[in-house]
Amino acid sequence: MKPALKYAFAAVVLLLSFAAPVAAGPLEDATAADDRGDYATALRLLGELADQGNARAQFKLGGMYDDGRGVAQNDAEALKWYRLAADQGYGNAQYNLALMYGKGQGVPQNYLEAARWFGKAAEQGDADAQYNLGVLYFAGQGVARNDVEAAKWFRKAAEQGEAVAQYNLGVMHDDGRGVAQNYAEALKWYLKAAEQGYALAQNNLGLVYVNGKAAPQDYAEAVKWIRKAAEQGYAPGELNLGRMYDNGQGVPQDYAEAVKWFRKAAEQGDAEAQNKLGTVYAQGQGVQRDYIRAYTWFNLAAMAGSQRAVNNRDIAAQHMTPAEIAEAQKLARESKTNKQLPQ
Repeated sequence: MKPALKYAFAAVVLLLSFAAPVAAGPLEDATAADDRGDYATALRLLGELADQGNARAQFKLGGMYDDGRGVAQNDAEALKWYRLAADQGYGNAQYNLALMYGKGQGVPQNYLEAARWFGKAAEQGDADAQYNLGVLYFAGQGVARNDVEAAKWFRKAAEQGEAVAQYNLGVMHDDGRGVAQNYAEALKWYLKAAEQGYALAQNNLGLVYVNGKAAPQDYAEAVKWIRKAAEQGYAPGELNLGRMYDNGQGVPQDYAEAVKWFRKAAEQGDAEAQNKLGTVYAQGQGVQRDYIRAYTWFNLAAMAGSQRAVNNRDIAAQHMTPAEIAEAQKLARESKTNKQLPQ
């Protein structure tokens, strides 16, 4: 069984951090006012403190402009106050400033600046910043592409419990990128992320039990984890769960159940699932044989770039009349245009 979609390195994780509990005084009063929705008081108190150079107040004031809480949303003002706090070494502000550069929010997109500010926050131990810095090293955005550095920062975030970093570190060990290839380490990190409910890790963990690289082959355990990913709507997990039912691995063979999961993945645009769904219609396995639907699904997969589907479509056409082929082509075009996929 071929692993599906192992990598999922997001460009930037859009998480905003919040300040830790603050000392008693005007800043605490401002925080309390913000929490109860008294934004006018919060803005007045924070503004006074921010003008005096209080980094936490500057950060929180930036957050109010960022979110539009009690004031018109204003990226330029948010950036201004985040920068003032960041320049004083306030880690949360450094992280949010990096996000704004990474997204091009209130400032031209600039991965070099994003990397610089993520780096400052990461050095202070911010797990989200460590993860995002790893992403930039992996992608070569704002910094020279460097798998060793990517793995280093993923590890720091992973050790703090960041699930996506745990998953990515598992991938790095699985493939030997930036670290020595080590299937046992990959399994360890997949498991940590999977136990936190991260669908990509659950799917990959299931595939470890299918392929048996770092653990004894165990189809029941594979189904357990792949199902968790599939039930979250993760298309490769849906495809793989369909394969398990199709092959009778870890579950009783059930072609109808296989078709159900293939369809879920196919409807999300997964080309492998679309090709597989075309195959079951062509074979009449779990569904009534229907070459029009088979051709339609093969055609959709072919349009998504599957050469295997191109070949299968041509084979299906040999069993069809010109009118049936025309109908199937029309269904595929309408599906792409109207998002109404064939049943």
